[in-house]
Amino acid sequence: MQVSKALWVRVSAAAIAVGVSAVASAQTKPAPADTHQTASTDASQHGLAAVYSDRLNGHRTASGERYNRDALTAANPSYAFGTKVKVTNKKNGKTVVVRVNDRGPVQKGRVIDLSVAAAHQLGMGRNSTFEVDLEPVN
Repeated sequence: MQVSKALWVRVSAAAIAVGVSAVASAQTKPAPADTHQTASTDASQHGLAAVYSDRLNGHRTASGERYNRDALTAANPSYAFGTKVKVTNKKNGKTVVVRVNDRGPVQKGRVIDLSVAAAHQLGMGRNSTFEVDLEPVN
C-alpha cells in the first residue's frame, strides 16, 4: 500500500505542476498584432483629419513600416492595413489617395492622421485639422 500511496502523491504533484504551468503560459501569450476591428471595404467615414508630427518621421507604424513624411500614407483606427482611401477636404474639395499603414488617431472626433505629403496635397497646414470624407478605393 505504501508504494501505491507514494506513487499517487507523485502523480498528483506532477498534475498540479502541469496545471500551474499551463495557466502561467496562457497568461503570458502576446496579444495579436492588430486588435482593431476593420471596416468593410465599402464603408465611408466622415470626421476630422490631422497631420502627423514631423518628429515621428522614421518611427515604426503599427503595421511595422517606418513612417515616411513624404509618402502618401495615413493612420485610421478601422480600415485594414494596405487599404487605399480617397480623402476629400470638405473645405476646398481637394482629394488625395492614401494607403493605411498605421492605427490612430487617438484624439476624439478624428478619423484619420495624414502624412505631411498627403496633408500638403489637401491644402492642410501642419497644425490644423479639417473636416474630411473618406472613401475606400480599389
